[in-house]
Amino acid sequence: MTACTLHKSKLKFVTLDKESSRSTLWRQEEFLRICRKEELAEKAHNIEVTMPVKKSQEARYNLDPESFFVNRFWGRRLDGVAINEALLIVYILEFKRSTDRDEGFLEVKEAEANEQHESVIGALKAAAPKWEFQQINFVVGIRGSVVESEFYTKLKRLDVPEGKKTRSSPIM
Repeated sequence: MTACTLHKSKLKFVTLDKESSRSTLWRQEEFLRICRKEELAEKAHNIEVTMPVKKSQEARYNLDPESFFVNRFWGRRLDGVAINEALLIVYILEFKRSTDRDEGFLEVKEAEANEQHESVIGALKAAAPKWEFQQINFVVGIRGSVVESEFYTKLKRLDVPEGKKTRSSPIM
């Protein structure tokens, strides 16, 4: 990711070294400039209550149904976030690895990643209508399978300059 700082990119990677919960991120100045935490919480609650409670979440829901949706929203982690304040764009980055033995694994993991961040994207769009929010998923097979053209297109969206493209793993 350091390649983005070598040329004059307007993109700031906020979560370079680790994933962060949404609650942690909204303590940072960059996120407070996008929208107030209270406004995001209100919009998120409206979305979260429409999403099903998964079987693995039922025990927590039954303990405290009132705070379950708030805690579920703020407790989720984002793998990465990049902000372009000049263009008012926030990129939500998700990284997925999967077995690449099964045909269609890329589509399955892509759908999983989109579902994972559905509520935050929807809430952000409602709370900060002047901003644009885009999710970029990087899905890679355990043996290194990736759709090369999509991979480089996603890097370009993140303002990563084109460099020498070498293949050290299988690329689809």
